[in-house]
Amino acid sequence: MEPPIEPKKPLPTIWNVPDPLWELIEKVLTVYDPPARTGRKRSDPRQAFDGIIFRMRTGCQWNHLPQEFGDDSSIYRAFARWENKGIFDILWAILLTKCDDLQGVDWHWQAADGCLGKARGVPGSGVGKKGHKTSASAQTPPTEQEPQHLCLDRGYRGAAAETIMTEAGYVPHIRRIGEEKLDAQREKKHPARRWVVERAFAWLSRCRAILVRYDKLAERYLALMKLASALLWFRRWHELDPTLTF
Repeated sequence: MEPPIEPKKPLPTIWNVPDPLWELIEKVLTVYDPPARTGRKRSDPRQAFDGIIFRMRTGCQWNHLPQEFGDDSSIYRAFARWENKGIFDILWAILLTKCDDLQGVDWHWQAADGCLGKARGVPGSGVGKKGHKTSASAQTPPTEQEPQHLCLDRGYRGAAAETIMTEAGYVPHIRRIGEEKLDAQREKKHPARRWVVERAFAWLSRCRAILVRYDKLAERYLALMKLASALLWFRRWHELDPTLTF
């Protein structure tokens, strides 16, 4: 009789790129961001990636990064270049696909919401002390064969919003908690599933540079959210794949 398989220990907070993740990142950079044949030699990309994660976690200024990550200007240039080339989008998509291949993604039920966060030193943002608005949603087109249900709170109730969702192919579910339909036994027939997006906001807010926006450019701030989301899917991949050990 084979001994029972012990469950994996959850990953600690990722502060440095793990080896399996770096193998993916290195392949992506080789294809989409190869070094030029001439000119100055680039800084160590893995070291730069670690520096970007550190800055995302702590929210420190770029020029306050510890020297162990290398030159701060080089790290920022790498971050800006990777954002312009869509590296974080590609990495996010690859990790999501790996989880999907392991049946770890439920596309049938999705949730969307927005929240207000603080912004510091962002001129012309039009938000001042009231902060900036952040949204988190899964975007994959539904089909007739694979319908997708979209759960939102009552703030999205209205003919215009419901029309947009219906035209996009979603089955809208817009109710407050406690307003779910009850069956004959007075039990919730379709319980609210909005907690998944609230949980995503809680996970993302653990990164100081996401909880408080310090980036003047919106695309830079969005790139950090994409990187944080990619790291969340890497954790999910680690849970699903028994062969992924390090």
